[in-house]
Amino acid sequence: MDLKSGYPFWAVSNGLMQAFPRLETDHRCDVAVLGGGITGALIADELAGHGFDVAILEQRDIGWGSTAASTALLQYEIDTHLVDLAKRHGEADAALAYRACADAIDQLHAVASAWRDVGFARNASLYYASRRRDVRALEEEHAARRRHGLEVELLDAGRVQEDYGFDAPAALLSRQGARVDPYRLTHRLLQRLQKQGASVFDRTRVVEIRTTSRGVALRTDTGFSVRAAHLVIAAGYASQHWLKKSVARNRSSYAVISDPLSEEALGFLSDTLLWETARPYLYARSTSDHRLLIGGEDDAVDIPAKRDARVEKKARTLLKRLHDLFPALETTPAFSWAGTFAETEDGLPFFGPHAQWGPRVHFAMAYGGNGITYSMLGAGLLRALIERRPHPLWPLFSFERLER
Repeated sequence: MDLKSGYPFWAVSNGLMQAFPRLETDHRCDVAVLGGGITGALIADELAGHGFDVAILEQRDIGWGSTAASTALLQYEIDTHLVDLAKRHGEADAALAYRACADAIDQLHAVASAWRDVGFARNASLYYASRRRDVRALEEEHAARRRHGLEVELLDAGRVQEDYGFDAPAALLSRQGARVDPYRLTHRLLQRLQKQGASVFDRTRVVEIRTTSRGVALRTDTGFSVRAAHLVIAAGYASQHWLKKSVARNRSSYAVISDPLSEEALGFLSDTLLWETARPYLYARSTSDHRLLIGGEDDAVDIPAKRDARVEKKARTLLKRLHDLFPALETTPAFSWAGTFAETEDGLPFFGPHAQWGPRVHFAMAYGGNGITYSMLGAGLLRALIERRPHPLWPLFSFERLER
């Protein structure tokens, strides 16, 4: 599957950081992880850190799929408002999901703190009303989050203009956000795992999965096999290839990044994630080298050639929308790109076994706008399932919710 178009900044800035070996012999392990992006890396790190012999298999180069195209805003806010999620799953479960995502930011900070070069930084998050009619929804969302212990502040139009210098009828301000270079973090995690004895294979494509009561057998396109007690399918949006029935819809998202700017020019955007209530939403974040990354303009295009043809026009639209908000902010575009992502109907991920495959095949579908946050949560959830322990998020993040 062709997952990206244009020149994703992380791929350009980092290049191919390291080539891992291709699988060239039969292999055995406790857990095989299919997918060498940020999701697979976080899950493998969690499992290996708790005593499992792990093997990671990636059909491309490590991190070269959707991870390289991710804009990596780390937020606890789910694309579905807490109040709307409560209508679907009950307020207790909706609040559980939001609080867990807030905790996941701290967990990601702990993981990333092992390295100084992965672009991790704590950020505030400013979620502004695109239209006056969205203010009521923000007021309800503010009340719901505060009711469940989430620290968030409701700003009126005057505060938004005074503190942030642009016009919006209202905004929600939270401090529990962050940013990261997902491609570099993926490589750092897998490099460390390899040094610790885990097996990491890239350019290794799995073409067949067979399950038994005792384990899982994989066959690659070159005829080698991997036998494991458990399999985790963390192949991003390609994971749906292994299911007879789709559980999410693929979409395309677009991004453009500027040349480096001064701290003065970036202003509050140097340490604040910006996004809006409109869907699809405009968003912006800075990078560790003081560039401004702007994203959004999502559409339903799922054909790579059509997505490729739209990148430049979408980039111009994103820059214009940012300039409409901040007329004095002068940006020079450096690279633009697009990537395929998937979204579920309720904005929540899927983790764990699917009835089609039985209990030893676990899916890690961290779909939605905060996929890296979900991946961090999914790592702990999948470890609990493999260790046959209960986990509070399992009923909400499992495939069973499709049957409710």
